Amino acid sequence: MSAGAGLTTVFAALAALAAVLTLLRGWRGAAREETLRLKLDQLLAGQQSAAETIGLRLRETERALTAPLGDLRAVLGQSQGDLRTALAEGQDKTWRLMSEKLQELREGNEKKLGEIQASVNEQLHAAVEAQMTVSFARVTEQFAAVQKAIGDVQSVTAQIGDLRRLFSNVKARGGWGEAQLQAMLDDILPAGGYQMNVRMRDDSQEAVEFAVVMPMRGDVRPLLPIDAKFPTEDYERLLAAAEMGDAEGERAARQGLAQRIRKEAEKIRDKYIVPPRSVEFAVLYLPSDGLFAEIARIPGLIDEISRLTRVVILGPSLLPALLRTILLGHVTLALEQKADEVRHLLAATRGEMVRMDAVLQRLAKQASTMGNTIDEARRRTRAVDRKLRGVEVLAPEAAREALGIEDSVEAEEG
Repeated sequence: MSAGAGLTTVFAALAALAAVLTLLRGWRGAAREETLRLKLDQLLAGQQSAAETIGLRLRETERALTAPLGDLRAVLGQSQGDLRTALAEGQDKTWRLMSEKLQELREGNEKKLGEIQASVNEQLHAAVEAQMTVSFARVTEQFAAVQKAIGDVQSVTAQIGDLRRLFSNVKARGGWGEAQLQAMLDDILPAGGYQMNVRMRDDSQEAVEFAVVMPMRGDVRPLLPIDAKFPTEDYERLLAAAEMGDAEGERAARQGLAQRIRKEAEKIRDKYIVPPRSVEFAVLYLPSDGLFAEIARIPGLIDEISRLTRVVILGPSLLPALLRTILLGHVTLALEQKADEVRHLLAATRGEMVRMDAVLQRLAKQASTMGNTIDEARRRTRAVDRKLRGVEVLAPEAAREALGIEDSVEAEEG
């Protein structure tokens, strides 16, 4: 390829010279044309010779390079074959090694998976057995509880029947409400805080069931009448209509219940509200929170009764609050009555403190005199010690024996 490039260069130079001759032929005269032709022929001959020489050298160089290139190509071919063989052998060895490692890993994984599966099966079996045992025990307990509940329900059903028979009697129903109210009064109010079966009017034999003594100053204290009412028939009609979804029946039963409560409040007003023997209002007690809730649901009924009859309607949840307020009034009144006694006791204590101060003053004077006497004795003792400084000191035991002094002083000091 290098020889062909050199020949191309030579031919290009010759073509350039031919072009130059063509130009000169037009510019110069015939006289110089011959001279130039001769010089050009010489130049062309030299160029041709040089070109042949260059071509010869290029062919020699090509021959010199062709043999090493062939050897190099052969070596490269052999090396490539050896490399391909080595790569094939290395790839085959690596594949076998990877296959062995994968086989070992697979066997190890299968072994571990088998162990894990066996452990999981054991734990699962144990957990299932424990859960089944617990579940069976729980089912047994629940079944026993259900049987007990069934027995309780049957017992409650019988008791409900007894209660129905009890409440069907007006007197027995009233006695139950009175017993509940009396238990509440005994639990909250102090002893003597209420009276039972009190005649509020001198011209009437009607007696209120309970009358709470109000905490007020003076010898005569007004009473708060409390009467328990339990209109079961009207209440049961209302509940039955509500359970059946009878809106008209429920409305009629609620109106009947409101009318019954109004009448009872009017009776309490006429019989028991007698100021100044009583306060300006009375309490109608309903012994059931459900009954009180139904009364409270009737719009404006409680406010209307309180405004027209001065009777306050309360249930088991509200009456204790009123009784505790009355109890606080009793406590406040008792504190006021005890105030004079406390003041007298404080005055006596102050006089005793004055006398105690005088006694302490005399004791302080005696203690001062005793201290002065002790200081004088110590001063004389130190003076005698200074005078006897040159005398040898005996041992304590020998000194006590010589002076006939017992060691009780040292024992007391110890």
